[in-house]
Amino acid sequence: MWADPNLQDFQSRVQRIEKARAKGYGFEATGTLGRSHYLRPARRTTSFIKPVLFAFLIVVSLKGVIHFKIGGDVYQTRVDAMLASDGFDRLGGWLMTVDPVTRAVSDFLTQQIPSKI
Repeated sequence: MWADPNLQDFQSRVQRIEKARAKGYGFEATGTLGRSHYLRPARRTTSFIKPVLFAFLIVVSLKGVIHFKIGGDVYQTRVDAMLASDGFDRLGGWLMTVDPVTRAVSDFLTQQIPSKI
């Protein structure tokens, strides 16, 4: 449209400023609360995978610590008692069954923490 590159650069800068003005931004002094301070920032959409993975990590770690603290035989006895009952206790027993990850956490803690004398 324009032959002069300086004029093209100027027009693009003017368009950028007009677009910012249309969004409510203005020429504000640093350190002041202008209109841009009150605009809501765009919301970040987070994946549901991170919270689910974090919850799984917490549950497995907790199971491993309990398995380490009370011992494998007592832990399995309590899980079997929960599995033999009705309702939510059966679900709790199913969730608390010893899996390879829980056993690995318990074994890691056994190696890292010295036994009581």
